[in-house]
Amino acid sequence: MSNTYSSNLKNGALILLSAATAVLLTLFLTGGKASDDGREQRFNVPNQTISVPVPASVSFCDININLDRLDMRERFDREINTFTYFHSSTLMYIKKANRYFPIIEPILQKNNIPDDFKYLSVIESGLDTRALSPARAAGLWQFMEGTGRDYGLEIRDEVDERYHIEKATEAACRYLRDAYYRYGDWVNVAASYNAGVAKISSELDKQQVNNAFDLLLVSETSRYVFRLLAIKEIFKNPQKYGFYLKKENLYPAVGVDYVEVTDGVSNFASFAKQYGINYMLLKEYNVWLRDTKLTLPRDGRTYMIAIPRQGDLYFNKDRINVHDKAWISD
Repeated sequence: MSNTYSSNLKNGALILLSAATAVLLTLFLTGGKASDDGREQRFNVPNQTISVPVPASVSFCDININLDRLDMRERFDREINTFTYFHSSTLMYIKKANRYFPIIEPILQKNNIPDDFKYLSVIESGLDTRALSPARAAGLWQFMEGTGRDYGLEIRDEVDERYHIEKATEAACRYLRDAYYRYGDWVNVAASYNAGVAKISSELDKQQVNNAFDLLLVSETSRYVFRLLAIKEIFKNPQKYGFYLKKENLYPAVGVDYVEVTDGVSNFASFAKQYGINYMLLKEYNVWLRDTKLTLPRDGRTYMIAIPRQGDLYFNKDRINVHDKAWISD
């Protein structure tokens, strides 16, 4: 190929590229309109982004919450639209809830905590059993280390019960129950889970109001209860907000058998092999085990380690139990 011919090709390509750029820029600057032939033209947008309708009221812990006040409506509007258009994450919350809500709900019920607080674990951790925040809050319920210990969780190098689903849920119930004794109001209890009982109590006194909805708080805490209300609304009717799942899309519960450890474990990889699984699976179903070994304390306590059942480790649509029929569209 001659240099002249190559140069002409390059120049032609540059001219075409410049022309295409000019057309696109014109369309952008004119709002997607071109009028060479006098007719209005627009970009073809395959997906529409529509603002989600805001209900007149929502419920939380059997409390009817009116959204007619402007700030209440707009705060809820922000969160319901955020969750609706945060597609992949919200979709995953529903999928994982099918596995974890059957564990969480009976513990809430046993402790006389309203069922709606299961959604708190969703907004806290996204139902990620390994969740760890930048502030070092850990597990489904995002306990800080000090608060976890205050509510009875063992936290040391080899064991961190903030990652133990059942024990952390029990601890969360104790926290929520203590907060309710303080406030007698579940909305204030929910706000305190984010900001702390001392902070919410102090602000209620300083601002001379009785309800967390009426407090001027930092953005994270101000949004917190509305995020709780919004995710509950979506879970009640996912299809209304564009989430369509089939039975086989939900994550199934995995049955486990428990082995009591009374003498410690020197090597969890070897321990796992004794029970027909590998180290990865052992840790997946016992996230609270934080080391490759387990040393027992001198107080004589023992530990129950979960061993997933082999038959539950493989996908089988027929064995999936749908925890809430509202979640599926078929």
